[in-house]
Amino acid sequence: MTAKSAAAAARATVYGYPRQGQSRELKKAIEGYWKGRVDADALRATATELRAANWRQLAEAGIHEVPTGDFSYYDHVLDTSVMVGAIPERHRAAVEADALDGYFAMARGTQDAAPLEMTKWFDTNYHYLVPELGPDTVFTADSTKQVTELKEALALGLSARPVLVGPVTYLLLAKPAPGVAADFDPLTLLDRLLPVYAQVLADLRTAGAEWVQLDEPALVQDRTPAELNAAARAYRDLGGLTERPKLLVASYFDRLGDALPVLAKAPVEGLALDFTEAAAANLDALAAVGGLPGRRLVAGVVNGRNIWVNDLEKSLATLGTLLGLAGRVDVAASCSLLHVPLDTTAERDIEPQILRWLAFARQKTAEIVTLAKGLGGGTDTIAAELAANRADLASRVGSALTHDPAVRARTTAVTATDARRSQPYPERAAAQRAHLRLPLLPTTTIGSFPQTAELRTARADLRAGRIDSAGYEERIRAEIGEVISFQEKTGLDVLVHGEAERNDMVQYFAEQLTGYLATQHGWVQSYGTRYVRPPILAGDISRPEAMTVRWTTYAQSLTTKPVKGMLTGPVTMLAWSFVRDDQPLADTARQVALALRDEVNDLETAGTSVIQVDEPALRETLPLRACDHPEYLAWATEAFRLITAGVRPDTQIHTHMCYAEFGDIVQAIDDLDADVISLEAARSHMQVARELAGHGYPREAGPGVYDIHSPRVPSTEEAAALLRTGLKAIPAERLWVNPDCGLKTRAWPETRASLENLVTAARTVRTELSAS
Repeated sequence: MTAKSAAAAARATVYGYPRQGQSRELKKAIEGYWKGRVDADALRATATELRAANWRQLAEAGIHEVPTGDFSYYDHVLDTSVMVGAIPERHRAAVEADALDGYFAMARGTQDAAPLEMTKWFDTNYHYLVPELGPDTVFTADSTKQVTELKEALALGLSARPVLVGPVTYLLLAKPAPGVAADFDPLTLLDRLLPVYAQVLADLRTAGAEWVQLDEPALVQDRTPAELNAAARAYRDLGGLTERPKLLVASYFDRLGDALPVLAKAPVEGLALDFTEAAAANLDALAAVGGLPGRRLVAGVVNGRNIWVNDLEKSLATLGTLLGLAGRVDVAASCSLLHVPLDTTAERDIEPQILRWLAFARQKTAEIVTLAKGLGGGTDTIAAELAANRADLASRVGSALTHDPAVRARTTAVTATDARRSQPYPERAAAQRAHLRLPLLPTTTIGSFPQTAELRTARADLRAGRIDSAGYEERIRAEIGEVISFQEKTGLDVLVHGEAERNDMVQYFAEQLTGYLATQHGWVQSYGTRYVRPPILAGDISRPEAMTVRWTTYAQSLTTKPVKGMLTGPVTMLAWSFVRDDQPLADTARQVALALRDEVNDLETAGTSVIQVDEPALRETLPLRACDHPEYLAWATEAFRLITAGVRPDTQIHTHMCYAEFGDIVQAIDDLDADVISLEAARSHMQVARELAGHGYPREAGPGVYDIHSPRVPSTEEAAALLRTGLKAIPAERLWVNPDCGLKTRAWPETRASLENLVTAARTVRTELSAS
């Protein structure tokens, strides 16, 4: 096929689409089901309607091939575990009794069975459920979901492509099941898994699939020769099947590197590559292997993870280069559009001029269609779109929002001394013990307490004008008083004010910093039914006035116990926002850090002795390739120290991280120079405590003993057992007792019971230590 005919054949497609619906209908239906207000049939009907609506929107926008199978009630990796029959033994009876309830039990747990571990999907803020596998795992094919959704799309008269998590990525994401040796490698199960995938592919072919997409994002990470050989074997075997659809193997989030030659040699009909972040590297690598003659290349030239309008001319240039490297070039986003909000047209509070800079899922779909049209018909066919795009890009570059000389002068003036505490940790620790006088195994929480319906109603009433600021603030004062009273009665040692006034740990600060924009409907799935509205970091950052001092000080006035000041760190402020793409991340992080440094200093001046700067995104933002780690970790840890280095030695600095793999950033955790770190540990059975010990981490740590992402209440003995495990790695004088994460998403009854059990467990283990 010539380059001209390849261009003429260019089509538009996407890998996935937001699941929730315009008004988060899916969230409401699922949570209604959990509460017994919605039955299973009604939930399934809502899901069917949402899928059909998404496909129709895509088709009407000009998408030639819609994705199926990407829709999920909770998580697509959990869906894959169901598809291959990898059901944990503790949940098997529940799944057999009722497939839907068993599915949610795996995701959320029950009082009698812990859920699957949850962690971040590569370097995004989406969470997936980690498969649990062992040498005795038996895989069985269940293609019901995939076949049903394909048939739904075909019945609408659409061209559809099922999307599955690929077998290599699935096994690389898995962990040894409880009771299985820690050194068990799930990838050894590949030969056992491939026949199951073969059966699913055959079922989809029978159901009418022409193409099936197999997502292998794990191959953009550093992979050993054995792992690359496994990928080669997997696609040799799957490609060699006689009864199968055409196979499109997709990668995204980074460059494929050594995996690209492996996939280029595989007997599959197409590859999908990321040409946004990894454009140059993937282009060069594709040319080096001789391209994909006679095969399909899906080019991800529209950024699927950020919300800025695409540079259409730049993308067209990339697509034009690719025409000579494949038999057919199609146009797509760089990854699933799951990671962006649905539609900018729902936003009413963003200035029209600024709104022109933004592209959510529907706008990105339009960009993809425009690029496919331009690639196939030439730039004259999209001349108006190109002219409007140039004007949008120019208006952003010239905006005063994006450039504040005072902010830039301050960041330029920063020196190494500004990011260094005045005394080393041992001296600080002694000063803090003398000042705070905490018991052995001090207890605390991570920061937030349940956001009740009353609080959400009060916030809505304030926005709608049904109550005034005075009435709203009275409600917040009452809530803080209740939270402080509960913590004192329960016996917690270091208290929090509960964050009743905060809508979100990033958005709350973003709304008070210059340079940020807030959306009204920009919801993005974080996990399950948990949706967040990431703010948009559009310009230079500064802090006009104190953000947290008032309510922290008020809470401290109600108790003689220390109350932690609570802030969100710069890396998390970037990672959980849609960050500007017109300057290096390190520069933006430093701007945020200096704004937060002012807040820390004001908290200390107001009498706050314990200040927590949360950085749960430190690991999730780690680049996927090891060669890129040092540069990132250098600026990320410096930004944290820039916030905290100016406090007195007896002011205790905490940080918090959750739901990520921490083992490969333990040195960076050390480099933060925080006095205390709290980390997720309950679902991973104190793995992080062992990792800290292996590194020789010298400071205090609180590996969580209460999994807050499940509604189950851990017993006193369960929490005590985790503490005892933690003590095998961390000395008692440096071990804290706390939940895994904030309690915002939990209900009060389970929160009360769980924290009471946590405090009792700490007292039990203290007694054991004093008796030994």
